[in-house]
Amino acid sequence: MPIAGQGMLLTSMNIDAAHEAEFNRWYDREHLEERVAMPGFLEARRYVAQDGNPKYLSLYSTETIEVLDSPFYRNALANQTAWSKANIARFRNMIRGVSRITVSRGTGRGAALGIVRLRPPDGGEDKLRTVLRDQLDPAQRDGIISMHLLENDPALSKPITDDASAPNPGAGDWFVLIDATDVSAVPATVAQFTDNAAIKPLVVTSGVYRLMWDLAKSDLPRA
Repeated sequence: MPIAGQGMLLTSMNIDAAHEAEFNRWYDREHLEERVAMPGFLEARRYVAQDGNPKYLSLYSTETIEVLDSPFYRNALANQTAWSKANIARFRNMIRGVSRITVSRGTGRGAALGIVRLRPPDGGEDKLRTVLRDQLDPAQRDGIISMHLLENDPALSKPITDDASAPNPGAGDWFVLIDATDVSAVPATVAQFTDNAAIKPLVVTSGVYRLMWDLAKSDLPRA
């Protein structure tokens, strides 16, 4: 598969302009490396919106989804650094999805990303997955490198900035990811989902993002 591993943590958020420089400094100098260094984490990518909301998006690939419910990871969430706590407290409109990668087709990862958020109907998951699997084929789409389906685990997909007991109707949402060579290649492929009569009623949001940078486990300094 073009995405390493079988699990994915997706996070997205806005940040007030007054704190944006500090937020990016924290992400780039501490947070991504800290997460990728954890057992079971394989790589991470950061994006900024070209046309989307929230503004910032990160993807963290893991060996399995169980990594994202492991004692080590839960302990890390409960014991954030002081710098992390300060920045997390400033998150706005946070989305946090803990997902299984159930479809992944193509080769490699692109400089741009399209994302379509879907809300599967109760009992209609298998049918929707079949429809999407047929659509997730980059071979005949110019500029599209690979395409993927993430299916959230609703019990694990809760924003860490919100009241954990509050209702979260989007916790079981799915995400279609479209890896592309350039942002200009993305909208037409996004439209093939958002304009599809069988899929359109299930679309929650869509967006186009530019890659800021990525980090793999093999990039980390050796002890």
